[in-house]
Parts: sequence; C-alpha cells; structure tokens
Amino acid sequence: MQLSIVIPARNEAESIRDTLQPLQSLRARGHEVILVDGGSDDDTLDVAAALVDRCLTAPAGRAGQMNAGAISASGDILWFLHADTRVAPASDQVILAACGAADCWGRFDVRLSGRRPLLRLVEHLMNLRSRLTGIATGDQGMFVTRALFDRVGGFPDLPLMEDIELSKRLRAVHRPLCLRQQVVTSSRRWEERGIVRTIGLMWVLRLAYFLGVPAERLAVRYD
Repeated sequence: MQLSIVIPARNEAESIRDTLQPLQSLRARGHEVILVDGGSDDDTLDVAAALVDRCLTAPAGRAGQMNAGAISASGDILWFLHADTRVAPASDQVILAACGAADCWGRFDVRLSGRRPLLRLVEHLMNLRSRLTGIATGDQGMFVTRALFDRVGGFPDLPLMEDIELSKRLRAVHRPLCLRQQVVTSSRRWEERGIVRTIGLMWVLRLAYFLGVPAERLAVRYD
C-alpha cells in the first residue's frame, strides 16, 4: 500500500525544510509527498520543490488545500500533516501495520516542540481527550484510507474546525486508531500567544462550535 502525504502550507519557508527532510526516506520507499501552497509570498515553494513529488497551489484555507492535495493523490492512504509537524522516518511502517488491508483512520500522539513543563501537560491532555472522544486534530497527523475519505466527502469547507468535523464524520463509521508513536508539532503558537491563554481560547472555541456557533465566526476570533 502507498501513502500520499499531503501538507498544506502558506509562508512556511523558514520551517518547511525541517518538515520535509524526514519524509525523504518515505519517498525512497515509494510513498509520495504533495505540498499544497495557499498563496505564499515567501520562498516556500522554492524551498519545497526538490523535497516533494508535487507542488500544487490552491486558495488559502487548510481544508481546501488538503482536499486539493487529496484529489491529486494516488496513494491508498492519505496522511495529512501540518507544515510545522515533524515525523519519525519509519512512521509509514507504523501506519501500514496498524491499518492492514481494511478501511481505517486514525492519528498519532502529539508532542509539542517546546521544553516548558506546561507544554507536557497540554500534549498529555490533547492525546487523552482524543482517546476518550474519538476526535483527532490536525496537529496529530491524521491519516485515512482513500476510500473512506471519499465516502465521507473529505474535509468540509470550513475556515476552522475542519479536522473536528472530519473526525465526527469518520467516527460515525468507526472509532480512530490512536497510535502511541509521536509526531512533533511546533509549539510556537502556544508560546507566542501564551500557553494558558491559548488553552482557554481553544476550549472556548470548541465549546462554541459544539453549541452551534458557525466556524466562520470562530475563525475571526482565532485569528
């Protein structure tokens, strides 16, 4: 089985090489890497060109960019990675061993890159919440078989919470595989905005979404 690794990016020239470099061993084993740029005005595409199999462009918006990558993908399993997420070189083997030949979906445990002790608590709670609820987030490196992704209609056209909504659709089919192996996601958002403040903001946004507040309104608050 082949993986198609889809990475939405926008203005990630400084960090995209660190994301793509560990994926080169996966490319050597026959998997493909697709970067979907959302209108960068820096050198993201130039830096990425030699390290991916395909560079695409799409209107800015993570959901639309990932759907565009999925449309062009040829793999049996779609693996969606954020542009600031790094994976272990053998992560493809972990996914293939977990999925077998059946339709499946799931995610990895996440580790935040910073060293502050509070970040350890944050990542622990993120992973625990995911196991309890069957909801995965983009920071956790979501993967899904192509057939199942197509069956649920892909990512919804939302400016925020697209990963939550996709998880809900997939969970209606069956619960996710929650892999213990970690992917490392940048903690820059947490540290720049304040860890406690970011925790509070994300809980408020998720609660509001659960209560029916449109994602478009929540995206303005998030930004």
